[in-house]
Amino acid sequence: MPIWGIVLIVILAAIFIPAAVKIVREYERGVIFRLGRLVGAKGPGLFIIIPFVDRMVKIDLRVVTMDVPHQEVITKDNVTVRVNAVVYFRVVDPESAVVKVLDHIRATSQISQTTLRNVLGQSELDELLTQRERLNQMLQKIIDEHTDPWGVKVTTVEIKEVELAETMKRMMAAQAEAERERRAKIIHAEGELQASEKLAQAGEIIGREPTTLQLRYLSTLTEIASERNSTIIFPLPINIFEAFARLGGSKRLEEETTK
Repeated sequence: MPIWGIVLIVILAAIFIPAAVKIVREYERGVIFRLGRLVGAKGPGLFIIIPFVDRMVKIDLRVVTMDVPHQEVITKDNVTVRVNAVVYFRVVDPESAVVKVLDHIRATSQISQTTLRNVLGQSELDELLTQRERLNQMLQKIIDEHTDPWGVKVTTVEIKEVELAETMKRMMAAQAEAERERRAKIIHAEGELQASEKLAQAGEIIGREPTTLQLRYLSTLTEIASERNSTIIFPLPINIFEAFARLGGSKRLEEETTK
């Protein structure tokens, strides 16, 4: 074989072998088109296609994390907020992701932005702040229904941040402060009510048993006593004062009668 023939074979091999031999990684699939017609998805591994007849499009099957840009949303109670979110999705049908949509990542991003504005626009601000988990599930379900024909599975949607105007933040802070003050007053009033009830019960018991007052008096003395206290406190029964009061009253009565 002449040298030019060998050179020609080497050149053809250098052109056709890279075009014919394809390697697809474990997390990829190769969608094959033959003369414009869909053949199917192949991979992972090494396989051979017909150069200049077959065309392969690689599709990544890994989970894609996509940030949804900030969206201006007017809630159901006419409050303007800026909301952004994150969407997790992956391709489950490589053939549909190539044939049925031009760019499945961009299409998923656009439908996510639209759905975020629509769903949050039908919710009130309190729901957006307190029921975020329910809204996340609703967003995931709606977006997944739209992307399912494209072979894209939306696994998770999370609302990341809710930005409010400064005036709205001040109003919410004032509302929270007023609510805490109301709760504090209610707790204080309930404490006063319970204390008065207990005092009334204690008064009834002391009224039935006068000695309990003396015992309580002695208990109080032990509580206020200390090692370095030089003051001596001597308990004096109240009955003594009653006796003196009766004696003084009788003397005053005798003086009035003698006059």
